Amino acid sequence: MSEPPRFDRGHTDDLMSFLAASPSPYHAVANAAERLEKAGFRQVAETDAWDGTSGGKYVLRGGAIVAWYVPEGAAPHTPFRIVGAHTDSPNLRVKPLPDTGAHGWRQVAVEIYGGPLLNSWLDRDLGLAGRLTLRDGSTRLVNVDRPLLRVPQLAIHLDRSVSAEGLKLDKQRHLQPVWGLGDTRDGDLIAFLEETAGLTAGEVAGWDLMAHSIEAPAYLGRDKELMAGPRMDNLLSVHAGAAALAAVAGSGAALPCIPVLAAFDHEENGSQSDTGADGPLLGSVLERSVFARGGSYEDRARAFAGTVCLSSDTGHAVHPNYAERHDPTHHPRVNGGPILKVNVNNRYATDGSGRAVWAAACEKAEVPFQSFVSNNSMPCGTTIGPITAARHGIKTVDIGVAILSMHSVRELCGADDPWLLANSLVAFLEG
Repeated sequence: MSEPPRFDRGHTDDLMSFLAASPSPYHAVANAAERLEKAGFRQVAETDAWDGTSGGKYVLRGGAIVAWYVPEGAAPHTPFRIVGAHTDSPNLRVKPLPDTGAHGWRQVAVEIYGGPLLNSWLDRDLGLAGRLTLRDGSTRLVNVDRPLLRVPQLAIHLDRSVSAEGLKLDKQRHLQPVWGLGDTRDGDLIAFLEETAGLTAGEVAGWDLMAHSIEAPAYLGRDKELMAGPRMDNLLSVHAGAAALAAVAGSGAALPCIPVLAAFDHEENGSQSDTGADGPLLGSVLERSVFARGGSYEDRARAFAGTVCLSSDTGHAVHPNYAERHDPTHHPRVNGGPILKVNVNNRYATDGSGRAVWAAACEKAEVPFQSFVSNNSMPCGTTIGPITAARHGIKTVDIGVAILSMHSVRELCGADDPWLLANSLVAFLEG
């Protein structure tokens, strides 16, 4: 395989800014929408009637965004080209009764979201971010991006066997962060967040809050050929998809398809929600786009039959210390280009014809790609790919960027790979 091209780091610099500014799915979709707005896209409300005009549009729902660009003269049966991704990451989320503590320590009660590497959350300075719902039904984003919480690890003097036998964490007892000293007072955390957000006392009626590491993304290595940062699974793909969609919409090229970005919430716990890939959001948006352009059910069926979706999510680079955990003939390397993910038991949606679509896009973009398959002795993870294919009956291909430390509070990728992914997505969205 030829070496991938080197490049200036503008795209990866912007990715690091995006990661730092997106500590929750709600912040991620707001930041993606802001980038699309600058490219000429406009928000449409699901409660309004939609028109069939050309141009870029997007829908926000909670922690999900679906954006699409209708070229001039697009027919009702014009197929879609979709980049699918997800906005959520495994983390610690605040419980309905958040104020707790013991022995003079004030703590925040948290629940484990998804499947995080729990040890990676220990002894880190954590902020708190998410969405506050007010009594009038409106929402307000909040981000305390400073050292606020910490999950302190037990000293080795009190657990002498930890280095030999491994760290064992009880999700209920050992992951509750501290945030101060004194007596626990009900309502204290929410009152603090109301003050932080400039709200009046008692204005908050509900919340969706989560902890995040405040350590900034950074280049790593002698030649800075690596990048370390939070939530790359899967905001790396959300960022690349938004950049690619904006580039295609602004290119002025004649498009044979309607390019789409669909970034869903709740992938890490099964996608079964109104903002998840197993919900109705994507299908509703695509159908309404067809009907707004004067289409019939027949046009909808024709459009879906010609549609292709790339499910873009991170995958596993070969780990130098655990190479035996990987398939012996499939060793994706960082900065080797994006990966095509294959599993014959449909944990990924890729088949031979999907591989051809992906290969054509990479060839057009002059981007190398690699193949990933799991070791037969190891269970394979899954993505929104099979869900999207089954729910909507559209051809779906699983791809992504190879990383290390997946589901850690801080993950690691090649600094070139985000740019290579974005370029391949541009070529795919152009049809």
